[in-house]
Amino acid sequence: MSDVTALPSVDAPPGRPAAMRFIMIAVLIDMISIGIIVPVLPPLVGRFTGDPIDHALWYGVLAFAFSVANFIGAPILGALSDRYGRRRVLLIGFCGLGFNFFAMAYASELWILIVVRMFGGALQANAAIANAYVADISAPEDRARRFGQLGAMFGIGFILGPVLGGVLGDIDLKLPFLAAGCCALANLLYGVFVLPESLPKTRRRAIDLATINPVTSLQRVARLHGIGRLLWVIAATNLSTFVMYTTWVLYTTYRFGWGPRESGWSLFAMGLASTLVQGFMLTPLLRRFGARHLAITGLASSGIGYLCWGLATADWVMFVVIACNLLGWTVTASIQSIVSNAADARAQGETMGAVSSLASLMAVVAPLFGAPLMALVSDLPVLDWRVGAPMYFCALLQFAAMAVAIRHFAQPPKPPSLS
Repeated sequence: MSDVTALPSVDAPPGRPAAMRFIMIAVLIDMISIGIIVPVLPPLVGRFTGDPIDHALWYGVLAFAFSVANFIGAPILGALSDRYGRRRVLLIGFCGLGFNFFAMAYASELWILIVVRMFGGALQANAAIANAYVADISAPEDRARRFGQLGAMFGIGFILGPVLGGVLGDIDLKLPFLAAGCCALANLLYGVFVLPESLPKTRRRAIDLATINPVTSLQRVARLHGIGRLLWVIAATNLSTFVMYTTWVLYTTYRFGWGPRESGWSLFAMGLASTLVQGFMLTPLLRRFGARHLAITGLASSGIGYLCWGLATADWVMFVVIACNLLGWTVTASIQSIVSNAADARAQGETMGAVSSLASLMAVVAPLFGAPLMALVSDLPVLDWRVGAPMYFCALLQFAAMAVAIRHFAQPPKPPSLS
């Protein structure tokens, strides 16, 4: 680990709000770099395949490889950040992402693309480390609000990245990957010269095998004081999100005849709604309702939203639902704050890494549900209510998560057992 500890250090400034601004900028650049490749990754895979069936198959393999590598890598990087500091691990992640994007641009064989994508997945724990960074610099009562601010940066990156990637991809398919690589390198330089460390040496801890095993790490988080069943809530909400994103284009194309332009605008609307809620509305909502009540209300709103998407027979309804389901964007920040507040200050990296790893596992599982559900209804008339089966499945997951959350919050928490 000598290479890790040799990286230069920047002391955190006395004012913690400045550190929050630093990590928000880093996350924004990171998300723009990731979002840039979203619209051009499928065409890149298509260059190495001969027919639509092979295209879909190998794109699924690529997504599977990335998610599996991320599931394994996230808790390892989280544990490393608990030992060596957030900043050092973020710098490694930025460097790895830069290499990943440049290598993807010049990959000459499909197997090279898959290997490179696995490498990128293994190092893509920046979101988890950023969440741990925010937990380091925030009082427990401020974490939900600040997780929401971080979520707003994700939303802005999701708005700007794909649009930029689509424009560059129309010129040359390599350009988005080169631009993403440059963004990652810019983040690396920003981290080296500007980003302060958030974890004091007095709060760091040694690494053991339990902290780098994704399954054991999840078990340890489940034993945190007051968490328990909330991991099922996190799993269900992430699974519904990934199933929705897996089937969104297929569903709207079949149901309404949408093309890339309409799909792009709908995803833009989602990113805009996420940014609006997490960046501006979350603080007053938390002050009014609290994290627990807001999480339950958001789950109910999301469940109704998915149900309406599945029943929609006109495309404008999809945008109306996005606008009306604003509370659905409060769930992640609310649950993350509850989990973070339950973890020891020295285990924030492991905790956020485990949560990120669980999300990656749901990304692996989602295609196993979404694609078959869409295939089952693909022969039905486009206005048949059953065509919305993938969205009904997502709604069921949200309502089940809401029931689990209500039961969990209604019971007194067990004594803490995580050391």
